[in-house]
Amino acid sequence: MTLDEEILLEEGKMLPLMEEFYSLQGEGYHTGTPSYFARIGGCDVGCHWCDSKESWNAAKYPPFLTDAIVEHAASYPAKAIVVTGGEPLLYNLNYLCKALHNAGVTRYLETSGSSGFSGEWEWICLSPKKDAPPLAGIFAKANELKVIIEDMRDFDWAEENARKVSPSCILYLQSEWSRRHIAIPEIVEYIKAHPKWKISLQAHKYMRIP
Repeated sequence: MTLDEEILLEEGKMLPLMEEFYSLQGEGYHTGTPSYFARIGGCDVGCHWCDSKESWNAAKYPPFLTDAIVEHAASYPAKAIVVTGGEPLLYNLNYLCKALHNAGVTRYLETSGSSGFSGEWEWICLSPKKDAPPLAGIFAKANELKVIIEDMRDFDWAEENARKVSPSCILYLQSEWSRRHIAIPEIVEYIKAHPKWKISLQAHKYMRIP
């Protein structure tokens, strides 16, 4: 990486873009909604069940001009972007959000909340991870809380985080994909007993789309 690229990364004018695609949101509140997805490389959490482990090493993805990401997002009919990772908050996202706003693109963020906050977002999906818990300031900003359930102990983790978000935050439980045949029935029973929660099903995987 050149010195100029390092400076542009610090300013948020370049980002290590792993992949980009136009598809339907498959998880949480906006399931079924078309969006442009920008997956940013680099992660400081590293969940063993992660379905995008190839995103962890940011060094694999050369810096990509943020203006080009904005141009691509604005070129699709939905005029909406989901910024995901990896962990996108490892980077300064202020420039990205300002440019997207100026281009008329609605901005959605998916984050574990483990890094400092940046950017202005219409919607924030917080998905907390035990190995790198969210920083305190993110909880009040979250529009939805999405907790991954691998085993029964994760319900306690879900409740711990639910106590920290605002009353308006929408609460979701989502099965770890490889254990879905076991975890989904457990989630269903849990939600029946604790109706403040909803289920998120990763619909894009059932539809076999990105």
